[in-house]
Amino acid sequence: MIVASDTIVALATPGGSGAIAVIRLSGPDAILITQKIFKGKDLSQQASHTIHFGTIRDGEQIIDEVLVSLFIAPHSYTRENVVEISTHGSTYIIEKVIKLAIQHGARAAKPGEFTLRAFLNGQLDLSQAEAVADLIASHSQASHQMAMQQMRGGFSNQLQQLRNELIHFASMIELELDFAEEDVEFANRDDLKRLIYQINKVINNLIASFEQGNVLKNGVPVVIAGQPNVGKSTLLNTLLNEERAIVSDIAGTTRDTIEDEMILNGINFRFIDTAGIRDTQDVIEAKGVERTLDKMKLAKLIIYLFTPDQDRNSIKLQLQQVQDLKIPFIALMNKSDLISDDQRTLLDEYAFISISAQQKLGIEELKSAILEKVNLAKLNTDGVIVSNIRHLEALQKTESALNRVLTNLDTPIASDFLASDIKQSLHYLGEITGIVTTDDLLENIFTKFCIGK
Repeated sequence: MIVASDTIVALATPGGSGAIAVIRLSGPDAILITQKIFKGKDLSQQASHTIHFGTIRDGEQIIDEVLVSLFIAPHSYTRENVVEISTHGSTYIIEKVIKLAIQHGARAAKPGEFTLRAFLNGQLDLSQAEAVADLIASHSQASHQMAMQQMRGGFSNQLQQLRNELIHFASMIELELDFAEEDVEFANRDDLKRLIYQINKVINNLIASFEQGNVLKNGVPVVIAGQPNVGKSTLLNTLLNEERAIVSDIAGTTRDTIEDEMILNGINFRFIDTAGIRDTQDVIEAKGVERTLDKMKLAKLIIYLFTPDQDRNSIKLQLQQVQDLKIPFIALMNKSDLISDDQRTLLDEYAFISISAQQKLGIEELKSAILEKVNLAKLNTDGVIVSNIRHLEALQKTESALNRVLTNLDTPIASDFLASDIKQSLHYLGEITGIVTTDDLLENIFTKFCIGK
């Protein structure tokens, strides 16, 4: 445990006026500083995890009536003394209380500094600390469950088990180096090879989970595409149930991508309305078409719209071009209220859904098709899923180091080379949980946190 010499203070709830605000202090003098501005019980004589009513005062001037919560070290989020002052949510009150705390010896906390202290004091490992930020940023059931699973140590426990097994073999090989002149083996090479195959299988599964984890964390990108005036913007507005995009009968109204999000079955989807695909001499519109094609290539799902008044062969050509992208897509015929009976069979080789975006017909069927196509509705977020690019890169480096060990095991190579590659793999695994770290890495991670966390 690292004992900080100073006490930090920050607003722990979102800024702006509200019903209440929580101001957090952490550090050796958190209780003492609070007592200097608090009139009520003697906080130094109170037990941990208790709440006390009183007033915050600047001299004799009452600033606010408050509740003070005490968390005495090491039984707190940071494992330091922590005080949380619940005030009314006035901007003036918040600023005044923080200034008073600073005047009496605290300093303003930096972004993520409370969680950094929790990490440095062994309350959380680095992957759990990063999961705290993911939990705060989660806006769907799936991303919330994934962050909770990681914050509660599921990922860390799995990595620690892998490290422990590798450490055993590393120590055996190091022992061989001490008896190099006697040509003895303490580490069974066949057992080591079997272990690395097992570890690589786990690592491969973790690496493979990143694509799903990244989608759950950032939302499933769904591109709404089609030629001009087929109802793309109307569909976006209908899905979101708000006038998000401008709708017009004039071709080329949408000249850039418009994005917004919605939750389906606990999963966040990012719907992207795009410029109509057509040949155009308008420079701005042409740029919009280019962006549409770029977005389609990066999408997890494409909803391709067409209407019954379009030429049958033209529609088939469009859908074939979308199919060639090898990305899941939904063929969607809009303006179904205008479809005649013979037009319903115009695309025999393509399964398509008929809707009327304007009349809001067929929308629930479309939502079901979206969930089925992306195949995330039944995703088990109780398992370990990698969603952090830093973790992915460390796992890939670990895999490369272990593969070098496997290659060297098939050659008469010296034990010190094996030991070096095993140490390298341990180093990369340790980077994920923070067993191995640097000041630059910590600064890069925690400066992305909000102030107060």
